Amino acid sequence: MKLKLDRKKKYAIALQGGGARGGFEVGVWKALREAGISYNAVAGTSVGALIGAMMTVGDLETAEKAWAEMSIDKVISIPDEYEDGLRSLVSCDFSREGIKSFAPALFEILKNGGLDVGPLRAWMHASIDPEKIRSSDVEFFITTLDLTDMQGLYVRVKDLPAENIVDMLLASAYHPSFKLETLGGRFYSDGGLVDQLPITPLIESGYRDIIAVKMPGMGVSRTVPKLPDLNIHYIESSKELGGVLNFDPEQGKLDMRIGYLDAYRALYGLYGKKYYVDRTFKESEALTILANHYARTKKRGKLREIMEFVIPTEAIKLGVPSGSYYEILIALCESLADAKKMELLKLYTDSDFIKEAMS
Repeated sequence: MKLKLDRKKKYAIALQGGGARGGFEVGVWKALREAGISYNAVAGTSVGALIGAMMTVGDLETAEKAWAEMSIDKVISIPDEYEDGLRSLVSCDFSREGIKSFAPALFEILKNGGLDVGPLRAWMHASIDPEKIRSSDVEFFITTLDLTDMQGLYVRVKDLPAENIVDMLLASAYHPSFKLETLGGRFYSDGGLVDQLPITPLIESGYRDIIAVKMPGMGVSRTVPKLPDLNIHYIESSKELGGVLNFDPEQGKLDMRIGYLDAYRALYGLYGKKYYVDRTFKESEALTILANHYARTKKRGKLREIMEFVIPTEAIKLGVPSGSYYEILIALCESLADAKKMELLKLYTDSDFIKEAMS
């Protein structure tokens, strides 16, 4: 595999908000570390701010452990009798039984003015060292909405007193469903209401080589200015992640795996829309495999007929009408792999992928 980014450069990282989906960004971080990509700035919104705090001090292990062990009771405090109902609510179980289960929990939440995030606050105080953040060589920005002044803020974390840093991280992640409380004497709300993917503070601070990590989510999207020296490399989720409040350890592990592989796709130019395939075959080798496959399955013996009629027709069916022979081959094998229910979250060499799909 050949890396598409330059290991000699230092990049700035922008992390989108997404609640429990933050495991995706942890997986991306792991892939960046394995690829030898270094960074000197991080900007995060909501859960991106929490992960950004750990990236600032290089503590990947804490982030991986947090999402591998994440559960709703480690984020939100709610009486035991409403736990099952809350799980139904955050997993968006709108079946008749699900509604019957979460209705009392929803009433309790509304009665108390929102979700109590005491456990999340306790975890942040135990896991995040403000002094290490302040002494790090990595510049760190967070996004939040100051409800007291109704003003969106990009905060340079090192400008904050150490005792205020955890509160401001929580302010960035303060989902509208959380019980409204003052932080440092002021009211705040989720940074996604200001800028869900905070590239802007990085650009304004002079960074021009940026890796932006995107996830599905609701929030305000800022327009990125077109600058001649600006290079933004996007890493986006290609698969469905868990819900924003679905704090579940199995979902967290799954999201981390998806983030890891989607980062590899972006970093190394992997092929495949659903699968992750590292290219080693030349175009001529791909054509030979296609020709042999269609000669066998379509019972066509003439190479010219296969090249001029069969392959173009099949390329249209596969959704790659103008693709190269290699792209057509991978699309064909993805179709075959789907029928065989081959493992999706796996890094394949093309030889292994084609062999397994066509066997």
